[in-house]
Amino acid sequence: MAGEFGNPTVVQEEVDILLIGGGMACCGAAYEVMRWAEAAKAESGIDLKIKLVDKAAMDRSGAVAQGLSAINTYIGAEQDPADYARMVSNDLMGITRDDLAYDLGRHVDESVHLFEEWGLPIWKTDENGERHDGAQGMTPLKDGGKPVRSGKWQIMINGESYKWIVAEAAKKALGMDRIEERIFIVKLVNDKNDPNRIAGAVGFSTRENKVVVYTAKSILLAAGGCVNIFRPRSVGEGTGRAWYPVWNAGSTYAMAAEAGAEMTMMENRFVPARFKDGYGPVGAWFLLFKAQAVNANGEVYMVRNKELLNDYPPYGQAAVPASCLRNHLMLKEMKEGRGPIYMDTVTALAKLRETLTPREVKHLEAEAWEDFLDMCIGQCGIWVGENIEPEKKNSELIPTEPYLLGSHSGCCGIWVSGPDDVGAPTTEDHADASKIPAHLPKGWNWGYRSMTTVKGLFTAGDGVGASGHKFSSGSHAEGRMCAKSMVKYCIDNKDWKPELDASVDQLVEEIYKPVRTYLEHKDYTTAIDVNPNYITPKMLQFRLQKIMDEYVAGVATYYTTNAKMLEVAEEKLNFLKEDAQKMRAKDLHELLRAWENYHRIITAEAHMKHIQFREESRYPGFYYRMDKNFIDEENWHCFVNSVYDRNTKEWTCFKRAHVDLVDKSKLFKPAAH
Repeated sequence: MAGEFGNPTVVQEEVDILLIGGGMACCGAAYEVMRWAEAAKAESGIDLKIKLVDKAAMDRSGAVAQGLSAINTYIGAEQDPADYARMVSNDLMGITRDDLAYDLGRHVDESVHLFEEWGLPIWKTDENGERHDGAQGMTPLKDGGKPVRSGKWQIMINGESYKWIVAEAAKKALGMDRIEERIFIVKLVNDKNDPNRIAGAVGFSTRENKVVVYTAKSILLAAGGCVNIFRPRSVGEGTGRAWYPVWNAGSTYAMAAEAGAEMTMMENRFVPARFKDGYGPVGAWFLLFKAQAVNANGEVYMVRNKELLNDYPPYGQAAVPASCLRNHLMLKEMKEGRGPIYMDTVTALAKLRETLTPREVKHLEAEAWEDFLDMCIGQCGIWVGENIEPEKKNSELIPTEPYLLGSHSGCCGIWVSGPDDVGAPTTEDHADASKIPAHLPKGWNWGYRSMTTVKGLFTAGDGVGASGHKFSSGSHAEGRMCAKSMVKYCIDNKDWKPELDASVDQLVEEIYKPVRTYLEHKDYTTAIDVNPNYITPKMLQFRLQKIMDEYVAGVATYYTTNAKMLEVAEEKLNFLKEDAQKMRAKDLHELLRAWENYHRIITAEAHMKHIQFREESRYPGFYYRMDKNFIDEENWHCFVNSVYDRNTKEWTCFKRAHVDLVDKSKLFKPAAH
């Protein structure tokens, strides 16, 4: 029986493997882990105890919770993993881990084939070149079926039930007795005898007054990226209307950092161009419908401003310019008064009618709506409310507030061990190598695929840094790879017993501090939300968003910042961290929001610190350091990494050398000047 509010029941549990999260990465791990655990049991007799905990429900957890219209990463027979690694590198302005991208490229298709086997409808092209949706039951991909490509790497699906299908397979494989939903893990706990080793995790139920404390030999931390640390463009009724999902609060990054894990590329952010106000994704429109973005005068700004790309060699000379550079050209139009920016849906759909059959046209017009009904229903509301029929009236586009993620068009995250068979460096050889903290491993591989620099702590999906463009299928594949590694780690450490470096009482007190703060002071005023002794989670989040928006290159400044603005942000974030200790929680929902805010603050601070450290503007269109408004290939073609000291609350940033493991030259044409 659960305890009372302010006095929760405490549940302690010992496991070997703890999976934190319920999105695509953890679903991949859940599906895969039992296969390797059962093989280990048959071989060595070791029966591993495994548990998955998710703060929500797996059926609708993670970035694709609402559905999806395309799988964005599928290699297929026409391409190879090296091609994929090249694409990832170029889109992220040349600084990625080729070993991680290549490794993912050779495993991701298997996950997609599994999705289809489990019932996901995938669009196919018949022998006459006509496109059919997944309901037609054509030849499966693994048997030679030809997917409908919306881009070089994307394939179309009927994805309104995408996450349900993947979650169902995960739950069947793992078993419901090993899954506990509505448990929010908020803190990792290191080992008492080895501070660089993970020993457990602690969280609470979002439905009953209960704190859970786990000890574990290995942990997969895959709780998503981070949204809502910047003030959104849509406020009031539209607050949080985002695609990336609003429930991803930076928990992966914050908990890993506090556990001592090495972080990487936390300066990188994604600023997606979206349909204005509704935040509807644009991928299908650009790639499948071949629509173009135009300024208020009807000019295609990618053509009008193409000479600007020559300022960023070699990345501007790629056949497909990096996502940030495409934003850069859009922002020029907006700042010079040629907005609004529109998606020319009218012309695109008219051109499709010239080449497609009436049946195909009808199908695609339905898909134009289904694209948003699948994953961003708010956009359909905008269209209906503004009398927009996309074949008759164009829709506005705008760059959104920044998001932090490692699986979409971003690469911030955690430094992880890669594969040992692709020639990754095993040492650091550069001028600043001596500034890397001595306790951190050298090179890109230290024993277990996807393990962080904290022993026993693994990550996948948005958690893995320096390797973007995984998307849903790649996150699932990465989770599967983690599962194999974690089982091996546990077998290799079968005689080791974890000991938490804090008492259970200390952990419970820390978790429930916002509740205790509320109960102690709630009667001081008659207005429950106005009290000098505490701050509501909602108000603290508003303050965080205001700081980040105004000083760390949000929409208010056209994504610009400078050293002085970052200095102000640092000061204000320190004040905010002090005030965060006085957050209240009047119920379990507010306790959830309080801890999400805490995770957001740590993540925001990491982001700010990395931008401070990198003295260039590596991602024009995503952010500009106006005092360093250039790309410096000589000094900054490197990874920016960091570690956080949870005792001193200080960040240490440093460089790691970048190495190309696949030839990138075929991506680029010679610069125009």
